[in-house]
Amino acid sequence: MKRLPSGFVRGRDPNTPSPTLKERWQALRYVPRLLRWIWDTHRGYTATLAVVQVTSGLLPVAQLWVAKLIVDGVIEAQRAGAGWRTVLPLVLMEIGLVVLGELMSRGASLVEGQLSDLFAIRSTVRLMEHAATLDLAKFEDPAFYDQLERARRQTAGRLGLLGATLRFAESLVTMATMAAVLLTFNPWLVLLLALTILPRLASESHFAGRQYALMHSWTPRRRQLDYLRYAGASKETAKEVQLFGLAPWLIARFRRLSEWYYRENRALAVRRSLVGSGLSLLSTLGYYSAYLLIVVQAVQGTITIGSLTFLAASFRRGRDLLQGLLGLITGVHEEALYLRDLFLFFDMEPAIKSPPGGPEVPAQWREGFRFEDVGFRYPGSDRWAVRHLSFSIAPGERIALVGENGAGKTTLTKLLARLYDPTEGRILLDGRDLREYDLASVRRAIGVIFQDFVRYDMRVAENVGVGEIDVAREWLDQDDGRSTAPVEEPPPSELLTSAEKAQATVLLDRFPHGWRQMLGRRFQEGLDLSGGEWQRIALARAYMRDARVMILDEPTAALDARAEAEVFQRFAGLMAGRGAVIISHRFSTVRMADRILVLRDGQLLEEGTHDALVSAGGLYRELFDLQASGYR
Repeated sequence: MKRLPSGFVRGRDPNTPSPTLKERWQALRYVPRLLRWIWDTHRGYTATLAVVQVTSGLLPVAQLWVAKLIVDGVIEAQRAGAGWRTVLPLVLMEIGLVVLGELMSRGASLVEGQLSDLFAIRSTVRLMEHAATLDLAKFEDPAFYDQLERARRQTAGRLGLLGATLRFAESLVTMATMAAVLLTFNPWLVLLLALTILPRLASESHFAGRQYALMHSWTPRRRQLDYLRYAGASKETAKEVQLFGLAPWLIARFRRLSEWYYRENRALAVRRSLVGSGLSLLSTLGYYSAYLLIVVQAVQGTITIGSLTFLAASFRRGRDLLQGLLGLITGVHEEALYLRDLFLFFDMEPAIKSPPGGPEVPAQWREGFRFEDVGFRYPGSDRWAVRHLSFSIAPGERIALVGENGAGKTTLTKLLARLYDPTEGRILLDGRDLREYDLASVRRAIGVIFQDFVRYDMRVAENVGVGEIDVAREWLDQDDGRSTAPVEEPPPSELLTSAEKAQATVLLDRFPHGWRQMLGRRFQEGLDLSGGEWQRIALARAYMRDARVMILDEPTAALDARAEAEVFQRFAGLMAGRGAVIISHRFSTVRMADRILVLRDGQLLEEGTHDALVSAGGLYRELFDLQASGYR
């Protein structure tokens, strides 16, 4: 027997059981919320669709009744020796009803298609907007990515619930009309019809819950499948895949995992089909029992031949409608379960947010930052990333953070930029807790370039302009992004100045499209850059922001020693009067700081100037000597 890939178990995830009947009904509370979203997407389309669908529910009964009148009219004409013209108006009426139904159906499809496109766009925008408000901690949690993936999958397909709801209303109108007619002729027909359908309702509801549970439990595995597809065929991994011969291993892993999902899904589908087939036979038996009852009434002369035709067609149509209603009810229940995934994501609230009426960060700082016994643990971790940190950063002071990997340097900068809040202690800015300020103003006051900065597959101007996008937005939006043709106006002075500060303007000379050159290899005419060139672009991005404090987390790791020295010499001059926090493993860079903080295991071990720390003979001296020995 084949084994599952590591980390997986056979069958459903025990942590994701099939939803109970109560949970399925509770999930329906999300339906009105979705319908409000759809209504807000385009009220005209939604209202038109609703009117057309519900009105269409009256047409089937009208067509069957006209057909009955035609049959009775033909028989009566034969008896009376009248001509065919006596039934011609009825025939024309039936043709009119059929044409009207066809036009309404096509019109509804057209409107639903337009509404679906708009809803998918606006739902995706909603998702992106909401995701942008959530804490950084969420994006470092695998469980969050599972929930995000489930929500993302629902943004495009949930409009089907509106269609199902409207079709349900249409079928309900038709069914109510037919039931009223059937009750007039024979009440037992309605009872017999209902008894043949109810078992299927229970069965389909059960299997819909099982299908949802399977899809829910497989979310992390589907993400693994997506990653295996990426790892097996992408520019970023192609070199190592070919060099190490990884393709067969990746393909085998993808095949094994996808086949397990196929088998589990197939087993559920087979069970659902077998049970459904048995219940369909029961439904067929009920239909022919009713049909026999109608025929007996016609033979006995209780009803006319036209009535026989009408009742037989109505019962058959009623059975189909009930089965359709059954499917729609099941579908709405199933869609509601998936809706829960969508709206649970939107119900997430960020922990890091602006307090009501929070003040703006002051333009000029008197005291700067002060850390008071600050400690922080990442969510879900028992280990303290940093703890008992107490120090200050004066306005305009340049601070360097030094320590071995995992010492807490990057964590400290994330706390400073309020990407996280301390687990214990507090960070003050000019004597006020950082959490009391307006969050957006805190982020504007601090410029950051991390070692793992993003290399956007966008134009040069966009790669730089995202540092302060509002400054460059108008110029960037002068074209639709599909063309690299230059526009008449020169780029904003902030873009030019930032590129000059980062010494990135030298790159523009070799770009065929200048500022509008596409970077990266993802899109047509894109150019890829070396690591050092990308870092110059990222530095220009950081200079776009008129920040009071600039945080540079290993920003020049890909530059050679000479280029790095030039960058930091310029940086020291450009940041005059403003603060800086620098993380670097190169002591030639670190020694330029006004003060150096040495971290070990998340705690502040030493602080002082370069010369003072070397003289002290502590950890800093040890690290300095280790690096210096490599150049002897």
